Amino acid sequence: MNNLTIISHTEHYQREDGVIVGLVSTVTEINHLLDIFDTITHVAMFHRGIAPLNTIAYTSNRIKFVPIPALGGPKFADKLSVLFHAPKILNRVHRSLKNADFFQFRAPTGIGVFVIPYLLFFRRKHKGWFKYAGNWKQQHAPIGYRFQRWLLTHQDKIVTINGVWEDQPKQCLSFENPCLLSEEIKNGITIRDHKNLTFPLELCFVGRIEPEKGIDLILEALGALKAHEASKISVVHFIGTSDQINSYIERAKSLAVTCRFHGMLSRSKVHAIYAKAHAILLPSKSEGFPKVIAEALNYGCLPIVANVSSIGQVITDGKNGFLLEKNSSNEVHNQLLRLLSLTSKAYRLLIHNNHVSPEIFSYYHYNKRLMRCVMNN
Repeated sequence: MNNLTIISHTEHYQREDGVIVGLVSTVTEINHLLDIFDTITHVAMFHRGIAPLNTIAYTSNRIKFVPIPALGGPKFADKLSVLFHAPKILNRVHRSLKNADFFQFRAPTGIGVFVIPYLLFFRRKHKGWFKYAGNWKQQHAPIGYRFQRWLLTHQDKIVTINGVWEDQPKQCLSFENPCLLSEEIKNGITIRDHKNLTFPLELCFVGRIEPEKGIDLILEALGALKAHEASKISVVHFIGTSDQINSYIERAKSLAVTCRFHGMLSRSKVHAIYAKAHAILLPSKSEGFPKVIAEALNYGCLPIVANVSSIGQVITDGKNGFLLEKNSSNEVHNQLLRLLSLTSKAYRLLIHNNHVSPEIFSYYHYNKRLMRCVMNN
C-alpha cells in the first residue's frame, strides 16, 4: 500500500453539520492525490469559528484529518506561541507518520522551523518530499522562511518548487502548481472560443484584500483613470477578505469605476467570474506561482501581474498577458491603459496564445509527475 502523511498549515473548520472542511485549493489537490495513494493523513491547523465559503470537505473516508492548533501571525507573541506548541505538534506528526510510506511537508510555514529539522534528522530514512509553495527566490523573506529554504537546499530529499532557476540544487525539481480539473479545462476551451473584448470590461482580483497583494495599487490606478477611460470598465470584482476589507470598501466608493467586494466565494463562483471577466489584476509584492493566474488563463481572463518569482516564466508580456516591471500604481495604470487600447482581434490573440497549455496545471499532470519524480525516486 502507498500511505501518505501530509503536514501543513492549511486552515480547517467544522461546519454546523459536524463535517470538517478545509481551504478549497489544498483540499481539492489532496482529494486528487487519492488517485495515486491508498490513504492520506493530513496533519493541519484547526480553526474555531464559522467555515468560510472557500472551504470544502474531503471526498473520501480514505483521507483522515489530524488537527493541530491554529498558529502563526506577524507579532512576536505569535511566533513564541508556535514554539510553545512545538512538542504537541511534533507528537502528532510522529504518531501520524508511523504507518506512512511517504510524507509531504508543505513549506514555508511557521511550524517548518522545527518540523523540517525533525523530518530530516529523525525521519531521514522515511520516503517523502517537501513542497515549497512560496517564492523560492524571495530576496527579503522572513528569517523563518529563509531558514527553511536553507535547510531544504542542504539536504537530499526531493523539493518541488515554483519556476526554473540556474542555481537550483539537483534535489529541487520545478513543478507546476495544480489547480484545474479536466472538465474545467474543457469548459475553458469553450469559454475562450466565444470570448471577445466588448466594452465596458469586467476585471477581477482574487486573493487576500491587503497591501501586500497590491490592493492599494489597484485602487490608486483606477483612481488615476480619466473619465472616458473609466467608462470603459463596468466593474472590478474583488474576491477575498481580510480584517482591512471595510476600509477598502470605503475607499472604493469615491472611484468612478464600480468595485464589487464579494468576500470569500466558492470555487464554482470564482470560476464563473473568471469566465466573464476580461482580465485579472495581481500586483502583489511576492508570490510563488499563484494558482489564480493559471485558473484565469484557462478562462481567457488576461493576467496583468507582477513580474516576481516564477510568474515571468509563465506570463510573457504582450504574448499571453501583461507584466508589471515595477510594483507601483503608475505601472498598474499604464498596463490598464494597454488593456483598454486593445482591439478585439489583439485581445483574442492574447487569450488564445499556446505558449502555456492549461493542461500542465491539471491534477492529472501533477500526479503523473509525482509518480515519476518522487514516488519512484
